[in-house]
Amino acid sequence: MTTTIRDTGVDDAELLHDLARQTFPLACPEDTTDEAIASFIAQHLSVESFREYLNDSARSILLGEVDGVPAGYVLICTEEPTDPDVVAALTARPTLELSKCYVLAGFHGAGVASALVEHVVLWARSNGFAGVWLGVNQQNTRANRFYDKMGFRRAGIKKFLVGDRWEDDFVRELIVAENCSKS
Repeated sequence: MTTTIRDTGVDDAELLHDLARQTFPLACPEDTTDEAIASFIAQHLSVESFREYLNDSARSILLGEVDGVPAGYVLICTEEPTDPDVVAALTARPTLELSKCYVLAGFHGAGVASALVEHVVLWARSNGFAGVWLGVNQQNTRANRFYDKMGFRRAGIKKFLVGDRWEDDFVRELIVAENCSKS
C-alpha cells in the first residue's frame, strides 16, 4: 500500500465533506448524540464550510490517499489562536493549528494519520513556525495515544462545542523549532 499526501482545492469540497461525515463521529465520545454530531457536521463540515476553508488564505487542507483511494484529511490553520484557554496553554510562537485530522475507520493503523501529521510538521518547520497545536477530546483514547506517540504533549484544556453540548478537550502542543519564541 502506498500513502500519498496532496493539497486539496475547491473541487474537493464534496469529497472532504463526505470524509468528514464518516470520520467526525469516530472522534466523539460514545454519549454524544446523533443530533449533536449532525448539527456539528452541518455547521462546520458541510460542503459549503469546506469551500470556505479552501478559499481562506489562512487554511489549507491536505488529503491522504492509499493507493489512490481517499483515506483521510487534515485541516491546518496559520492564524494565531484566540481562545483564552488555548493561548494560556501554548508555549511556542508562532504556532500552527492542526484543526482537524480524521481518517476513515478502514484505514486506522495503516499510517495515513502519521503521514498527514508528519507532512504538517515538516511544512510548519520549513515555514518558520515554532509549534503545532491541536485540541482532542479527553475521552478519545485512540487519538490521545496517537498524539502521544507523535510527540504532542498535553499543554492544557479547553472546551469544544458539539451541537449544544460542551466537550472537554486536551490542548496538545508539539515544538517543531529549536530556537522559538516562548510565550
